[in-house]
Parts: sequence; C-alpha cells; structure tokens
Amino acid sequence: MGVSGCGKSSLGRALADALGWPLVEGDDHHPATNQTKMRAGQPLTDADRAGWLATLGQQLVARPQGAVLTCSALKRAYRDQLRAASPGLGFVHLRLSLDEARARVAARPDHLFPASLVDSQFATLEDPSGEPGVVSLDATLPLATLREQVLAWMKESHDVC
Repeated sequence: MGVSGCGKSSLGRALADALGWPLVEGDDHHPATNQTKMRAGQPLTDADRAGWLATLGQQLVARPQGAVLTCSALKRAYRDQLRAASPGLGFVHLRLSLDEARARVAARPDHLFPASLVDSQFATLEDPSGEPGVVSLDATLPLATLREQVLAWMKESHDVC
C-alpha cells in the first residue's frame, strides 16, 4: 500500500514470485468510470473507491491459499474494508516523500495515474503506523532489500514463509 509511484507493483510482483502466490494488481480492477476520472486528473472520492475496494476484497476471498494485492489503501477505512474481507491481512506501507512520488509518477507518462494527482494522494493518506498487521518501509530502498524485509516480516509476524 501507499501513494502512486511508491513501487507497489514492482514489490508486489517480486513478492508474488517469491511466495508462489498470484498477484492481484489493484489498478486492473478499477471500473471504467474511475479510470476516466483519473486519466482526466480528477481525484477519486470515497464513493468512487467503495465498489473497487469491494471487488478487491472479493479477489482476496477467491484466493484463500494466499495472494499479493497491490492497492493504495490510503485511508484506514479502506484498509479495514479489506481486512473485513480477508481477516489476518497484512499491509506493507511503502513510504515515499512527496517530491520523490512526483518524480516517479512523472517518469511514467503512459500510466493510468497522472502526476497531477500525487498531491491529492498525500492529502488523503492516513498513516497506518501503529495499526495491527502493518509494516512501514522506505520505498527508496532497492527492490531486493524491500522484498527480503517483507519476507522476514511475514515469517516473524504471520509465519508464512
């Protein structure tokens, strides 16, 4: 979880490969109306995200053997909705500065999410520190380091690996 540009997709793929679990790419499940709004530079509302989060919860329920989900999950209410669908769900929060997020998103011009929306994500983000089942990591660390940190956290907190 985290703001756009933090590396959710890259880390998600690395973890899914390491664990032998399917990857559920959250952006792939946005309805067309959400995609249109984002491409137009309009931030999504809680109402826009509600159905999307329900769909992501269904994706987790359909994979009881385990899955890696990439999802911004910016607010505690969003994370709680996903937790309700999949009790015991853990979250990896990839922390990134506003300037770094802007630079990373600007470097991928063909992505669904334009750089103009980065500020709105930071405004929406509710820091998950202190919530159960959350580890926060520096998103600027090398991908291999992040993968190993998450796998170690999963082993000690969830006895998964």
